[in-house]
Amino acid sequence: MPHLLHIDSSIRGELSTSRRLTARAAAAWRAAHPDGTVTYRDLGKHPLPHLDEAGGLARMTPLDQHTPAQRASWELTEQLVAEVKQATTVLLGLPLYNYSAPSSVKTWVDHLIAPGIAYDPATGAGLLGDREFVVVASRGGGYGVGTPREGWDHAEPWLPHGISQTGLEPRFITAELTLAPVVPAMAELVPLHEQSLAAAERAIDELWVPASAAA
Repeated sequence: MPHLLHIDSSIRGELSTSRRLTARAAAAWRAAHPDGTVTYRDLGKHPLPHLDEAGGLARMTPLDQHTPAQRASWELTEQLVAEVKQATTVLLGLPLYNYSAPSSVKTWVDHLIAPGIAYDPATGAGLLGDREFVVVASRGGGYGVGTPREGWDHAEPWLPHGISQTGLEPRFITAELTLAPVVPAMAELVPLHEQSLAAAERAIDELWVPASAAA
């Protein structure tokens, strides 16, 4: 049974480009998988607890030695890993905040790095890699080759490394210069923003073939 895990992380609500694009992607996925099911998690509205001193060592402590805080932390980790394992496709919205990933996404990744359920501690082999992982990224500026802030995007380069132990391999679709329509100093960049957004929308629309088109 096809199953989509749809995760948003923007804190901007209806103003969010990443949310609009993940909604478009989720709709395209549903059209291509009319018999599929969806789990939705909103890290922007309901952030996960960061790993802390009380519970964070749960993944390094034998289960029979867990404190109550460690037990609660590990149970949440098990739930998050189970959501990924249930999915045939994971869809993540990844806005750029202060040149990096939202802390809520970092926390989600930290919970997924779990020995025995997300990777094999004996061999290091990832246990979550047999599924599609689509990441819809958005960034207010432009950080490509030749731009004044080339290399300042630390979210997209980080994620493949941060998640690598699990075996998940992200495929990125990115819209940039999203602040151009609202920041006067960026007005001349609006056409480039529109091109980038249109390219991202086309890439999303080409991800999955609707069932009607495949028939």
